[in-house]
Amino acid sequence: MSGIIGYIGKGEAFPVLLHGLNRFEFRGYDSVGTGTISNGEFEFHKHAGKLKDLKEKLGDNTPKGHIGIAHSRWATHGISNELNSHPHVSNSGKLAIVHKGIVENYASLKEKLVEEGYKFHTETDTEVLINWIEHIQKEGDLNLLEAIQVAMNQVVGAYSLIVIDKEENAMYAVRKGAQLVIGVDKDAYVVATDSAPLSTLTDEVIYMEEKDVYRLAHGEEIKVLNLDNITKTPIIEKLEEALETIEKDGYDHFMLKEIYEQPQMIIDSFRGRMNASEGWVRLGGVNEYRNKLNKAKRIIFGACGTSWHAALVGEYLIEELARIPVEVEYASEFRYRNPIIDGDDVFVAISQSGETADTIAAIELAKENQALIYGICNSVGSTISKMSHAGSYTHAGQEIGIASTKAFTTQVVILTLMALQLADYKGNLSKTQLNATLFELEQIPEKVRKILKLDDEIKAIAKEYHQANNFLFLGRGACYPIALEGALKLKEISYIHAEGYPAAEMKHGPIALIDENMPVVVVANNDSAYEKIVSNIQEVKARKGKVIAIVNEGDTVIKGIADHVIEIPATLEIFAPLVSVVPLQLLAYHIAVWRGADVDNPRNLTKSVTVE
Repeated sequence: MSGIIGYIGKGEAFPVLLHGLNRFEFRGYDSVGTGTISNGEFEFHKHAGKLKDLKEKLGDNTPKGHIGIAHSRWATHGISNELNSHPHVSNSGKLAIVHKGIVENYASLKEKLVEEGYKFHTETDTEVLINWIEHIQKEGDLNLLEAIQVAMNQVVGAYSLIVIDKEENAMYAVRKGAQLVIGVDKDAYVVATDSAPLSTLTDEVIYMEEKDVYRLAHGEEIKVLNLDNITKTPIIEKLEEALETIEKDGYDHFMLKEIYEQPQMIIDSFRGRMNASEGWVRLGGVNEYRNKLNKAKRIIFGACGTSWHAALVGEYLIEELARIPVEVEYASEFRYRNPIIDGDDVFVAISQSGETADTIAAIELAKENQALIYGICNSVGSTISKMSHAGSYTHAGQEIGIASTKAFTTQVVILTLMALQLADYKGNLSKTQLNATLFELEQIPEKVRKILKLDDEIKAIAKEYHQANNFLFLGRGACYPIALEGALKLKEISYIHAEGYPAAEMKHGPIALIDENMPVVVVANNDSAYEKIVSNIQEVKARKGKVIAIVNEGDTVIKGIADHVIEIPATLEIFAPLVSVVPLQLLAYHIAVWRGADVDNPRNLTKSVTVE
């Protein structure tokens, strides 16, 4: 989703703004823009397209000024063009804004402003927003901090925004449901959507809290007034962000780098949280709410996209090991169907960014109904981490590629640990069983490394099928969500139509699609359903379908039937999702590369969906 950044300080603003826009490129965007103040006047530069094109347009004409704002836009209200690009300016020309999010009641606000004589030049809700702030300021004869606080209390939606006034040496930042981080340096303040642009500038940050309104001015004390009219004191924290996490390190794409990082990220996600020789699992959040989780009537997972697939794996694991009923909900649908939820339920929210708008809305509903909220996310200080009663960070490191890979596997690791810990609490596993299971989990990173050595083999398979128009992915048990995830990865980055199905459901419809032009990817490394999967493959081959099978090393039966087999190390069935997803990630990646697609920035997609 779009990114915003603002700078105020002793130095030149534009280089910092440009640095921020560079760091936001991984989010996905369709236009960019900057605004600076020089000699009391705004200077705007906008472009509907990529950042490199804006740089070319500017050439050596670097905007001057010590205050500035910038935005990378992913179109919501209004098509992608230069006019709709941010920053936007108020009718008086005095205020400018960059805005991330959606104003749900913009139409009614716009109607009132038109009655007051305001003119609009764009299709955006953002132009309405900055004029609403100006209207409130004039009508109430308020300073800008007060005007923003009053105006935003009348705005419905989730957003973050930065406002500057060309007549005032100050910058204003507001957040409600969308993260903002302030980098603090002795000579400057930098406000950004996340910490990515800050790591090279400062190691001190303020994670803005929900409904905060900040006034930042160089050489002056920070002022904080939240939307509930409470004056607050900002808390400065140390930023722990390694610069190397946002470099490609020699890989052609961030996605490929992140696929290869998975062995280490899996280790990082379980390090300190389990001990195989001593036979214990300890997720801090689970331990803290042990009684509540043990007595839970059910666990409800709320997630979107890839995180939803991780939740499906979690459903299999928790019901199998802990014997607690689990429901998996699309967060985007949960709040709109009047769900039955109460204080005996546990709501587990899963989100890589911790900023997913639909998941945040689902948490709010679950909280209203007294459910315990457990958050699983990757971003420290994110909205979901702050809203949860307890939770676990995945420790995946920053994920740049829009198509999630290492975030998925680390989410599955956390859910596996949760299932094992709950099973241990309930006495469902003997000490011997728990020890053996944890020893096998410790072997997963090395098994993933072994799978990564199959990269050239998978690349060759990808070349053979990269011109296909459709794919079918099949799996059973806990590997059915892996079939869904494999199909999603292929859709996201190669634009090939792909569907994931439970293998047994193939005969209930999808079998009609199978012919000599239909590649079928079968996840066949779970032993309990092996004979059934073999039958499914035979059904595909009887209809001339092309089969690519993920099998355990040493498999001879499927190898004699399928067109291609990718042999991966065998493991316990509960860990099969962790190893079987990796070849599917590589398959999708190489197909997309063969097709010439922009792997890290697929069209129409964004890293963090912060609007509904």
